[in-house]
Amino acid sequence: MANVYVRFWGVRGSVPTPGAATRRYGGNTSCVEMRLGPRRLVFDAGTGIRPMGHEWARSGLPLEGHIFLSHLHLDHVCGLPFFTPAHDPANRFDLWCGHLLARGLRLRPLLAELLREPFFPIPLEGLARALRFRDFRAGEVLEPEPGVVVRTAPLCHPGGATGYRVEYEGRILCYVTDVEHGEDGHDPRLVELVRDADLVIYDATFTDEEYPHFRGWGHSTWQAGVRLVEAAGAGRLVVFHHHPDRDDEALDAIAAQVERVRPGSLVAREGLVLSF
Repeated sequence: MANVYVRFWGVRGSVPTPGAATRRYGGNTSCVEMRLGPRRLVFDAGTGIRPMGHEWARSGLPLEGHIFLSHLHLDHVCGLPFFTPAHDPANRFDLWCGHLLARGLRLRPLLAELLREPFFPIPLEGLARALRFRDFRAGEVLEPEPGVVVRTAPLCHPGGATGYRVEYEGRILCYVTDVEHGEDGHDPRLVELVRDADLVIYDATFTDEEYPHFRGWGHSTWQAGVRLVEAAGAGRLVVFHHHPDRDDEALDAIAAQVERVRPGSLVAREGLVLSF
């Protein structure tokens, strides 16, 4: 079996939070790398994609891979212009997005609107020399590389979002962020998406105690994540997309609760590597 690992480059939601109070868990926004043998898959292009790109570029070799976007809210795409490997036409990255076609929209023109004057000094054409744009509909099954199956599902989030299930050589790794759990139980599609997974990375912006004040915001809780993985018979839960106001001490407290309720589960932090 090929080496499989997951590395967290950005774990924060909404806005980057640099500073002493977030040093241990990190302040970069969403970016998760999956390495499936020689294959590179990336989930979201928040500010965490910038240090990841610097690390990749050190090899000096041509690079290729796939970047799967959960959606286009700024905290999930604001690192893309600073992903230096995308500036080199010798590299090749497919950029996937699944929530736009249902609304009659496409990825490339929307990013072109974002990356232009007066919002950004360099147009998309000057940055994305290595990018190929791949729109799909959430719910489709993708095969970005031979032997790699990516199942997808629409998520409950303002404007839409996509959850991902990666299947490779008997391993199942799920990335589910920017999702609001249902009041009367989990969306059956979401339970099926993470069923029997080895790893579930899950949006826990709020806690159950906080959630009643934030209904409709499109985010979930670590307790809902526990209920989801238990309903789906999944393995390790990783709490992700931390609220920008939650400092290291607050995340330590959540980590202790998560470990007590579901031993082996973790709170995501920058630099965390999980091997399979």
